[in-house]
Amino acid sequence: SNLVLIGGAESALRLVPSGVVRTAITSPPYWSLRDYEAEGQIGRDETLGEFIKALVRIFDEVRRTLTEDGTVWVNIGDSYTSGNRGWRAPDRKNPARAMSVRPPNPEGTKDKDLIGVPWRFALAMQDAGWYVRSDIIWYKPNCQPESVRDRPTRSHEHIFLLSKSERYHYNQAAITGPNGRRLRDVWDINTVGYPGAHFATFPAELVRRCALIGSEPGDIVLDPFLGSGTTAEVAASHGRRFIGTEINPDYVPLIKSRLKGLA
Repeated sequence: SNLVLIGGAESALRLVPSGVVRTAITSPPYWSLRDYEAEGQIGRDETLGEFIKALVRIFDEVRRTLTEDGTVWVNIGDSYTSGNRGWRAPDRKNPARAMSVRPPNPEGTKDKDLIGVPWRFALAMQDAGWYVRSDIIWYKPNCQPESVRDRPTRSHEHIFLLSKSERYHYNQAAITGPNGRRLRDVWDINTVGYPGAHFATFPAELVRRCALIGSEPGDIVLDPFLGSGTTAEVAASHGRRFIGTEINPDYVPLIKSRLKGLA
């Protein structure tokens, strides 16, 4: 059976039995880039170090729920320092980027620095005992334009494949690259909006690849940051079961409408 738990990820995940999830696919909140309008959200008020520690604690709970041969796929974006402004004006081409509260520059960074959030997270996960197996580059051919004029426009994010054990389930034949070659670690996938979602969702094609490689029909797929429900929809449409946790109850009607006739 499928399950959506409303609440903060760390506490909600404690309700999930140990050893039942084959793969987890998720996109955690960005640090200092979004206000997800939910009490207790992570990524808005903490220092970068506190944010990384909070994520590692959440993934400690995810690890408990995984089968011994389970995997985690984490899509995580980077950001630049705020210049200690404490706020961010809306980008002319992307008004949703405005924030009334922003954390100060992380220790050791300067104004205008690229922070390196994804790799700081991956190394913290490695320290916590995870196997960091791949750094997949999600290349976005239709990326958002940026107003900045002193660096290239960003058109990629990272997807880390992490495993609980040295040997793990990886169905190499489930997804192949061009001409039937083995899948490589740069994925060209357009960003896709979903009506009703507060922010850009990660695309179904990205989730599909991770789900088909990391699980088999009937397995449980977990998303601890379910958002608008993309992971649940993809899992259900490919014969998997799903568990999701989501802090913002406003998403529940959207998730339900996406799953009608699937689950």
